[in-house]
Amino acid sequence: MNNAELPNHKARDLRHWLAHLEATGRLAVIREGVPLKHTLAAIAKRLDGRQAAFFPRPDGHDIPVVSGFVARRAWIAEAMGVEQAGLLGAFRRAVDHPLPWREVDAADAPCQQVVHEFGGAMAGDLHALLPIPTHSEHDNGPYITAGLVIARNPVTGVQNVSINRIQVHGPDRMAILMLPRHLLAFYKAAEEQGQALDVAVVIGADPLTLLASQAITPIDFDELEIAGALHGAPLPVVKCRTSEIRVPAGAEIVVEGKLLPNVREPEGPFGEFPKYYSARENREVIAVDAVTHRRQPIFHTIVPAEMEHLLLGSIPREATMLAHLQRSFPNVLDVHLSVGGVGRYHLFVKFRKQREGEPRNVILGAFGAHYDIKQVTIVDEDVDVHDPQQVEWAVATRFQADRDLIVIAGAQGSALDPSTTVGQMQDGEAAPPHLQGISAKMGLDATKPVAYHGHVFTKVSIPGEREIDLDREIVRGATIDWNDAAVRA
Repeated sequence: MNNAELPNHKARDLRHWLAHLEATGRLAVIREGVPLKHTLAAIAKRLDGRQAAFFPRPDGHDIPVVSGFVARRAWIAEAMGVEQAGLLGAFRRAVDHPLPWREVDAADAPCQQVVHEFGGAMAGDLHALLPIPTHSEHDNGPYITAGLVIARNPVTGVQNVSINRIQVHGPDRMAILMLPRHLLAFYKAAEEQGQALDVAVVIGADPLTLLASQAITPIDFDELEIAGALHGAPLPVVKCRTSEIRVPAGAEIVVEGKLLPNVREPEGPFGEFPKYYSARENREVIAVDAVTHRRQPIFHTIVPAEMEHLLLGSIPREATMLAHLQRSFPNVLDVHLSVGGVGRYHLFVKFRKQREGEPRNVILGAFGAHYDIKQVTIVDEDVDVHDPQQVEWAVATRFQADRDLIVIAGAQGSALDPSTTVGQMQDGEAAPPHLQGISAKMGLDATKPVAYHGHVFTKVSIPGEREIDLDREIVRGATIDWNDAAVRA
């Protein structure tokens, strides 16, 4: 099914979207009792990009698990109610025109229909309460992989929303990876004052709120307001039971807790988006205060390094990169973070070149836009950047390494890129944070010359090929009598 068949089908909440996928043959109901350790993730991975997977009673647990419901680019556009070609523009408009959220009472918030208190005499066990899968072979136990982590700036009170990997390693304790972004800045500010930082981990958000959480924004920009803009109405939120954090009222599950100051506990290894394991290191720790959820909630898990994981990260980055580049280079027409580049590292840029040398400027601008970008390939407007085969063709026929290659050594890159760790281990230990993620950057100018002789760089095409209607030209149900090569209708 394509967007044209359902042009305005916006995902109101998770259950509405799952019902739509089921009605259109894109949700598979799996047998009851699938093991949470490895088997659940293995089944979801086999269905990745074809069908979402719904697991009733995994390991006998009362709460079902769902995975893979935004595992295709076309599905995300459909959930937004736009054509696939308009996906980046629609996301960028939401970022530029956010809608403040609308607070509702706890009685009107499905995510607080059931409350489990933790702490003190009210002991709780996350492993017993929630069906948390163990995904990859060498993962160090169960992980929450689709939790929206919401925290407030301890200075300004403005919220931030992100998705972080969270290892559940105790009944009420979780270790979290925080990269050098806004959540870590909030935590450092609180820790410097000897204070814990309140956090909420939201599990089972709708597709648009998940997507909004990955927007690249300045600090003190609440991504829940972008979610409202994507929905076309202010997002209903509710105040947490144990803190001032506001969470999506329609979510399935919320884990409330505190990031403890000056506490670190081992986390990892864990299979990350580059399709390698990150090392076991001491990480910051969340102590759980409460869990709230809907009646009969649904637990969402993202299989690491598969399409749901890669697309949720790449599409918001593409929208940001496109807007960033077009401010300086209006002839940038489109961008794409390739799946082969794990949706983070390899950027393809479509560009209308008018002067020699322009692609080099665009390459440098792209490197400055986000430190994750490791390789930039610039192609002409006759190349579809969403088709890796066309991009490879442009490199094969329009690029010469001695003339069109840019290499920048010693730049900041992604600390999760394992190639950046080569030579960094010291006595078996990881390098200190200030030395992690040092990367070389590579730019490829795969554009044709502005001026060339004859048709030497003209892309081969056949007149009328795009206008051909194959349904009119092909005779359905016809057979051929090979004795006389006659067609029998």
